Amino acid sequence: MKRARRRNEKRVALVTGAASGIGQAVVAALRSMDLEVYGADVAPGVELHLDVTSEQDWDRVAGELPRLDLLVLSAGISHAAPLTETSLADWRRVQAVNLDGAFLGVRMALRKMSRGGSIVLIGSASGKKAVAGAGAYCASKAALRMLTRVAALEGKPKGIRVNSVSPAGVATPMWRSMPFFQEAVEKLGSEEAAWETLGGVDPAKSPLDRLAFAEEVARTVLFLCSNDAGMITGTDLAADAGYTA
Repeated sequence: MKRARRRNEKRVALVTGAASGIGQAVVAALRSMDLEVYGADVAPGVELHLDVTSEQDWDRVAGELPRLDLLVLSAGISHAAPLTETSLADWRRVQAVNLDGAFLGVRMALRKMSRGGSIVLIGSASGKKAVAGAGAYCASKAALRMLTRVAALEGKPKGIRVNSVSPAGVATPMWRSMPFFQEAVEKLGSEEAAWETLGGVDPAKSPLDRLAFAEEVARTVLFLCSNDAGMITGTDLAADAGYTA
C-alpha cells in the first residue's frame, strides 16, 4: 500500500544547471512556491554536486533525495564552430552534457517518481531551426525534443508529465564564453554593444523585441510544473518570440 503523503510533507523539486542562467532562475522561482528545492550543478554554490554525464552521480543524487515530484533539466553547454572545424571530442562533449545528461535525469525521475510528477527539459529554438556553426548544439537539442515525447508516453501510466521548453536567445552567462561574443565585445568596445547585436537586453522593450531573460523562461517552466498544465504532456513549448514560427 502506498504511504499517504503527510499534510506537512512538501513536494520535492530538483533542478540541474542550477548555478547560473535559466537553472538558477528556475530554482528561485520554485522557491517562491511551497516546495523543497534542490539545486544541482558541477559548480559550487548549490545543494547537490552533480555531473549530469555521470551515471554514478545520478545514482547518488537519487539516493540523497527524500522523494521527487518535479525535475527540471537545465544543464547544458554550447559549442560554436563549423562542422568542418568541430572535433569528435567537441561533438561528444556537447552530446554528453545536453543529451546523455538529460537521458540519465529522465531515467532517474521515471524510476523515482512514485506518486506522479512533472519533468521539464530545457530545449532550444536551435533544436527546431538550424543555425550554421552550431551543429553539435542543434543536434543535441533536436534529439531532446524526441526524448521528451518518448518519456511522456512512458511516464503517462504513472501519472508523470514530461514536457520541454525551447527558448531562442536568452541573456545568460553562456554567451560570454562564445568566441563570436568575445570578438563582438572586442570590436564594439563593450558587452552592451555586443548584446545589441543579438537583439538587446533592454527591459523596457517588449519581450518580442529583445533577448529573453532567464526569469521569463523560468515562469514558463513553472507553468508546465503546475496543475494548470495538468493535461499537457509530450509537448515542446516554444518561448522564442516567434523565431521558429
